Amino acid sequence: MARAHTLGPLPETLALFPLPGALLLPHARLPLNIFEPRYLAMVDDVLKTDHRLIGMIQPMAALEGIDAKGRLQRIGCAGRIVAFMETDDGRYRITLGGVSRFRLGAAIDSFSPYLRHKVSWDSFAEDLDAGATDIAFDRAEFLDQLARYFKATGYAPDWESLKAAPAPLLINALSVLCPFSTDEKQALLEAPSLTNRRETLQTLLEFAVRGPDDESPLQ
Repeated sequence: MARAHTLGPLPETLALFPLPGALLLPHARLPLNIFEPRYLAMVDDVLKTDHRLIGMIQPMAALEGIDAKGRLQRIGCAGRIVAFMETDDGRYRITLGGVSRFRLGAAIDSFSPYLRHKVSWDSFAEDLDAGATDIAFDRAEFLDQLARYFKATGYAPDWESLKAAPAPLLINALSVLCPFSTDEKQALLEAPSLTNRRETLQTLLEFAVRGPDDESPLQ
């Protein structure tokens, strides 16, 4: 049975968009530039549905001695098309608004040029709670660490907006926007709770500032 949601029932199947390094999280936004014919067709089909959901999922990275071609991660995140524009050269520019993570189920045989899979929404009830927060969040400490990260990497963010952002938006937006590896982004996606995601994010920020061979504390 599909689970009730304010957008209507969450579907039991999803059109999938496998994209390495692209992270979508609940309540975050992800802009996409669509140009491949199969994914143009996917957007056309999804826009005809009531839910307008696309399942963002990352391909598995190949491990030494293991061929991961065509294999997908087991957890992705569904996003609703909240903005759409067609360019003069036939591309689509869309923005997805993250709704909920899902667990990948069986592939569906169809004539579609893109992948469709059954999905399960179980275990991700917190994703649908817009009021979920991180009770252990220390804004001053987090922003101090973030400032050191931006200084070390040379980024120049809209600092005033970051300081004013609610904790869930801040944590999820940074998880999406920071240039972490595919595996690191998957770890952020799979974090069980917002608190776990913030802790993972802080570890990644610290690692980026210190570097893999620096055992000294942050200055």
